[in-house]
Amino acid sequence: MTAYLFRRTLFAVFVLWGAVTVVFLVLRLVPGDPAQLILGSDATQDEIARLREQMGLNRPLVVQYGIYLGDVVRFDFGDSYRYHSDAMGLVLDRFPLTLQLAVVAMVIGLVVGISLGVVGALRVNRLADRVVSVFALLSQSMPSFWIGIMLILVFARQLHWLASGGHGGLDRLILPGITLALPLIAILTRLTRSGLLDVVHENYIQTARAKGLSERLVIFLHAIRNALIPIVTVAGIEFGKLLGSAVIVETVFSWPGMGRLLIDSISARDYNVVQGAILLIAGGFVLINLVVDVLYGYLDPRIRLGR
Repeated sequence: MTAYLFRRTLFAVFVLWGAVTVVFLVLRLVPGDPAQLILGSDATQDEIARLREQMGLNRPLVVQYGIYLGDVVRFDFGDSYRYHSDAMGLVLDRFPLTLQLAVVAMVIGLVVGISLGVVGALRVNRLADRVVSVFALLSQSMPSFWIGIMLILVFARQLHWLASGGHGGLDRLILPGITLALPLIAILTRLTRSGLLDVVHENYIQTARAKGLSERLVIFLHAIRNALIPIVTVAGIEFGKLLGSAVIVETVFSWPGMGRLLIDSISARDYNVVQGAILLIAGGFVLINLVVDVLYGYLDPRIRLGR
């Protein structure tokens, strides 16, 4: 088990380093001069040159990369050229709202997805199973921005049940939460259904039935427990993806989270904020996957016993 955790931790460090490197290269290779974009079209060449020197853009790319890695190791992401404040501080101020949205979406996804998967498995090849399968297919195939717009038109504009955007009470959280959760619901529904169908014919399930246990107890005490291992793994990975997917949903619903800050900073070529935000998302994704790997090691006795 110790060797397994060491390998997973080492792999997580390399993934995080790769994310840091990709973010640095992509931002530097995008066409355009960030200094001129920040200062505007009225800036003189001397002003642009001074800002480029201040940002370190006049140095070779390798030197910029070395300085950037050193700053990341020291958790120093510099200041935002747009907001004139600490870049990572801006990101961390917005992160709780993005995390709130991701947690709500995860709760909705787990409750609805697992429930629909159980219904599909227990009513296999019947009407309920077909309805669940069609719903999962549509939920996963429709883009999030389109789903969000449709929910706003129906529940906010036509029915006036919920707010169309912004941050506030529960009425402003439901629509973006559902929009973000729908792809997760589709994945968990199909995974739960297939997992249950794989285990309901195992010998230990037949033994539980032979002991006289009710079908409900057999499913919820035995079958679902053994089908949870892949669900835990996928749910952890998907939660990390929710942090990145929230960028689109926050834009549609004017949710003042880290996603909107990231989009605005990309448009303004605010390097420090973009690097801080993406690194935080990547770090969260890596950390969540590491926790999932640890849980998987404890849930699966083959890993726990070192087999």
